[in-house]
Amino acid sequence: MPDIRFQRILLKMGGEAMAGPSGYGIDPERAEDVATTIKNVHDLGAQVGIVIGAGNLWRGQEGVDQGMERSTADHMGMIATIMNALALQDALERKGLATRVQTAIEMRSIAEPYIRLRAIRHLEKGRVVIMGGGTGNPYFTTDTAGALRAMEVGAEVLIKATKVDAVYDDDPETNPNAKRLERLSYIDALNMRLRFMDSTAISLCMENSLPIVVLNLWKDDSIRNLLLGEAVGTEISN
Repeated sequence: MPDIRFQRILLKMGGEAMAGPSGYGIDPERAEDVATTIKNVHDLGAQVGIVIGAGNLWRGQEGVDQGMERSTADHMGMIATIMNALALQDALERKGLATRVQTAIEMRSIAEPYIRLRAIRHLEKGRVVIMGGGTGNPYFTTDTAGALRAMEVGAEVLIKATKVDAVYDDDPETNPNAKRLERLSYIDALNMRLRFMDSTAISLCMENSLPIVVLNLWKDDSIRNLLLGEAVGTEISN
């Protein structure tokens, strides 16, 4: 087995990773593609924790914009992340990976409650741990949940997997002259307001010196290549 740069990773994905061409719902084929990517990383010997969003099922801000109470909208989003977590668990199990879903909102009939030491133990045994339900609190994004869980389980890196291959100084889809950034300090990432991750999550990583790598989930085994030591995406660190 090859030497890898990070032994334990926390993978943060948006819910859109599970969606089909429409951008909504859960597409079993897309879930299988995500599971294949994770299996390729797991097969290197990495311990893999995952936090997944819910943008394919529910966006709380849309509810708030229509007058919904913020806490209600956010709790609906937390429940939607658990739906994504269960779909991903099913896809991973069919790939032969032992997987556990843990939730910040207790649903004991379908998943374990999130318990830090139990999550660490699962990782040590080679199980993929999907941590659903966000932080369990409204007003916090799943980016912040990813940063928090990464710190709690002792991950060596927080990988933000997106549909863009790196962080740019502007939106590359609207500005063809946007500059690709290979490395950033936490402070620069906050000051430039680049919006690849919310400021609370970046600040939490900065305070605990946890590196963040932003990369394209769908591009040429990017996560696997990162673990093998290649320069991939954008690294945000000290």
